[in-house]
Amino acid sequence: MSTSPQAPAPETARTHPRALEPVTLVVTVLLSVLGAVIGLVLITTLGIAPNTSVIGALIAMLIGRISFAALSRMRDPQRQNLVQSAISGSTFAAANSLVTPIAVPFLLGKPGLVWPMLGGAVIGLAVDSWVLYRVFDSRLLPAAAAWPAGIAAAETIKAGDEGGRKAKLLGLSAVVGFVGSLFKLPMSAAGVAFLGNIWALLMFGVGLLVAQYAPTLLDVDLSANYVPHGVMIGAGLVALVQAVLMMRDRKGGKGGNGAKGTASGAARPARDAEGSFDPEVRTVDSRRLRRGLLEGLALFLVGALFIAFTGGVLADMSGAGLVGWVLLAGVAALVHQLIVGLAAMHSGWFPAFAVTLIFLILGLVLGIPMVPLALLVGYAASTGPAFADVGFDFKAGWLLRKGAVPWHPYEMAGRRQQYVAQLVGFAVAILVVALAWKPFFEDGRVPPVAQVYVDTIKAGLTDTHTLTMMALWAIPGALIQFFGGSSRQMGVLLATGLLVATPQAGWLVLAALAVRVGYSRWKTRKRTQADADPSADSDPSADADNELALVGAGLVAGSSLNDVSQIYKAV
Repeated sequence: MSTSPQAPAPETARTHPRALEPVTLVVTVLLSVLGAVIGLVLITTLGIAPNTSVIGALIAMLIGRISFAALSRMRDPQRQNLVQSAISGSTFAAANSLVTPIAVPFLLGKPGLVWPMLGGAVIGLAVDSWVLYRVFDSRLLPAAAAWPAGIAAAETIKAGDEGGRKAKLLGLSAVVGFVGSLFKLPMSAAGVAFLGNIWALLMFGVGLLVAQYAPTLLDVDLSANYVPHGVMIGAGLVALVQAVLMMRDRKGGKGGNGAKGTASGAARPARDAEGSFDPEVRTVDSRRLRRGLLEGLALFLVGALFIAFTGGVLADMSGAGLVGWVLLAGVAALVHQLIVGLAAMHSGWFPAFAVTLIFLILGLVLGIPMVPLALLVGYAASTGPAFADVGFDFKAGWLLRKGAVPWHPYEMAGRRQQYVAQLVGFAVAILVVALAWKPFFEDGRVPPVAQVYVDTIKAGLTDTHTLTMMALWAIPGALIQFFGGSSRQMGVLLATGLLVATPQAGWLVLAALAVRVGYSRWKTRKRTQADADPSADSDPSADADNELALVGAGLVAGSSLNDVSQIYKAV
């Protein structure tokens, strides 16, 4: 089912605003500083990294209401989108891609390795965003997929620009999401259930429920027995094979010529893609997808080499061991970003901690020494969240640019400017972390997940139970992912639910899915009973999805606002 809101009325051809325009750049830098500080403070105190894109969009809207100098230009939804892209990028970059990795060697008692690790994390962050920029809207990561936080950001911007019933519905849903989050209910889980693939989210909800009730009903601690990790390993391996098959598919046509996402891969004329918007037209073909992922792997290997030489890995490993470490680190970074990105695309949740822990355990099994293993873990942890966040932001832009005519050149220009805005946000985050990490760490304020990584490295593997359990549970994970297919990612989403294990989230996901199915059927039945013209353009099922997408976007936005408001607990 399509969950994307209906396209706005066509616009006349115009040039997309630039991210480096003076007013836009000043607003972007200032809000990026705010986002980086919020991410740094919350990840080191409460262990969360909030999505600040809605905050950025709201502030940009308020600035646009100021009739002073050129500030009124911020009324443009496209400029607001550039700003929200930058602030969300700076938040996740500071919290997930930079501070968490450098905390690992620090907690291990190796503060001298913080700067080499920071350099490697910067490379990981840069490659992470570059790969997503190259492969977004391909068969592997289509723009038409859920990307829930992106829908929330786009609908917030559109509601502020258009007002009316849409703004009221979104605002009411955001209030419900915010209030529910105050009572510790995971409202974002309910929100994404209105936005994504039903089968994928059904498995996500099942995983959440199993994780919540297995300890009490079955007297089994799934995490202690590494059941979720095993399921993710099996599902992840199959997902990677599916991704490789997509890369090898030569029937995908030329994305720039309007390659359509059909089974036959039949290409459409270039003028169709450059005319009005068509949701079935992809902008990235199989060739560019293959090239983007291979470029990413090569660049990740370069980053691994940098860490190996600046971090002194050679002192703990032989020449052959060094080669093996570099290869493992590069592959781990690529695999980590893909699995985290696929899970986030469908569910809006990042299983980054758990996937990093999988590579940590693999390193223990291979007998990698403590310091090289810590650097490997930090490098893998630097990828994934920024990859997913850029996807969210590109999804928001994709929705906001639907009405442009000609669509294709405007979409590609807008995506490029969003990427530039993201780079500005990343640069600000790097500067903030470089200046702030030492006083934060010396004050004992470190990301909790980094402490878990270090404790696991120090404890090591005392028996073969861990490896056996992961190998055993990898089998059902692989089978579910295989039979579900690459478009549903059922195995990866089941594992994500098992790993996230947020209380009550499973019930909210399944309840929202039930409402979604029931509302769609009610709309269809109502149309049938009214004897509507069957040739009418309006599809009742699509209408239901579009209306519920607003509700879901509001719930996600409200939950994100609550996360950001937690800053008062940390200061």
